[in-house]
Amino acid sequence: MPVLPAPTYVDVVDAAARLEGVAHRTPVLTSSTANERTGASIYFKCENFQRMGAFKFRGAYNALSHFDYAQRDAGVVTFSSGNHAQAIALSAQLEGMRATIVMPHDAPAAKVAATQGYGGEVIIYDRYKENREAIGQRLARERGMTLIPPYDHPHVIAGQGTAVTELLAQTGPLDLLFVCLGGGGLLAGSALAAAELSPDCKVIGVEPEAGNDGQQSLARGEIVHIEVPHTIADGAAATHLGLYTFPIIQRLVEQVVTVTDAQLIETMRFFAQRMKIVVEPTGCLAAAAVMSGIVPVQGKRVGVLLSGGNVDLARLAQFLG
Repeated sequence: MPVLPAPTYVDVVDAAARLEGVAHRTPVLTSSTANERTGASIYFKCENFQRMGAFKFRGAYNALSHFDYAQRDAGVVTFSSGNHAQAIALSAQLEGMRATIVMPHDAPAAKVAATQGYGGEVIIYDRYKENREAIGQRLARERGMTLIPPYDHPHVIAGQGTAVTELLAQTGPLDLLFVCLGGGGLLAGSALAAAELSPDCKVIGVEPEAGNDGQQSLARGEIVHIEVPHTIADGAAATHLGLYTFPIIQRLVEQVVTVTDAQLIETMRFFAQRMKIVVEPTGCLAAAAVMSGIVPVQGKRVGVLLSGGNVDLARLAQFLG
């Protein structure tokens, strides 16, 4: 594909039209317990109820909806630890395309099985020894497929931003918006939507403590690359922000904070016990920052994106046991 211009809010609006009637309009839940603990009015945008169980469907389907006839005939290739893999596989299935997905050897079994269940061809690699981007680019060249990366693509970013256009339509203006951060697709898209629809809202990204490349990047004013982080938040184990995502985050995001794996587990427990919903570790990043008091939220209207709910049941039992 040719180099595409950076996404804007107009692209988010276009993505919303393409996703209409295809993506789920996910619910916004509230919790009196969460409100009492924080002293805030918290609105949880539940992308764990999205198709294939995560927000990633929005960006993947939007990207594939832009393919021309030749691209559709050749198919799509991507690399992902799990949720984008499932999203591309499902979107390709819906659009009648072939999909090849490069996944790490330690990806959650449920995510691998779901990706294959949607018809995707899975190619396994070692995330600690091999470069997934290089593998994806090689496959794209050899097979003539179009590479759609998990976050650093304008159509992916625009699609992810539709989660916040929905949230703000459901809640009205917010004071604070917390969004999980891996490679930055969701955070960048969310920031584009919030800046247009709730301009006084401060957007805050949340990373795993072991993988704070985004926090370092904002502090240094340039993209910082790190080693693959060891964290239970497998969906946020990116090693760097993208060439598209970083400038948007740098311009529109107030700050990036981090949470520990222990705080993620405690937040998963809260959702399971008090709200009766399953949220994967990565999906708990934003909520953990709020519930742990890392950022003061008292007296504020606070949006929190729960990015996904795809976690192996055996792992869930280990986390909550």
